[in-house]
Amino acid sequence: MIENPYKNAIKQLKQVGEILSLNPETINRLSVPNKLITVNFDVVMDNGKTKTFTGFRSQHNNNLGPYKGGIRFSEQVTVDEVKALSMWMTWKCAVANIPFGGSKGGVIVNTKNLSENELKNLSKAFMKVIYKDIGPDTDIPAPDMDITL
Repeated sequence: MIENPYKNAIKQLKQVGEILSLNPETINRLSVPNKLITVNFDVVMDNGKTKTFTGFRSQHNNNLGPYKGGIRFSEQVTVDEVKALSMWMTWKCAVANIPFGGSKGGVIVNTKNLSENELKNLSKAFMKVIYKDIGPDTDIPAPDMDITL
């Protein structure tokens, strides 16, 4: 059984918190994203039918600057995965002294089943429902990988 990535990230945070002697309030605060967005949105497919997709955006922490993180399109995307990846992005930026916070997005989809036009429509539709929560001074999305095999 694959371990839940978010539970793994929390476990890592607690271990590092002990090493750094962080107070419990700091660990509790860093255990959850500042904001978690879950959206359902429709995309018109090439055959004219509409299909509903689910997407997520986890904005973990922006104390060092705007959130930043990729958007993953995959059948395996889960809310716990994007929460963990946003947390890890926060840590990566902090350790490297990069003035960004961590975020991550994902849409549950098998990209191999979509045409290029449908992928474009999917991307645009996802941006349309989260656009108020992203931008150069707020949250900078980027491409990620498709882990569909």
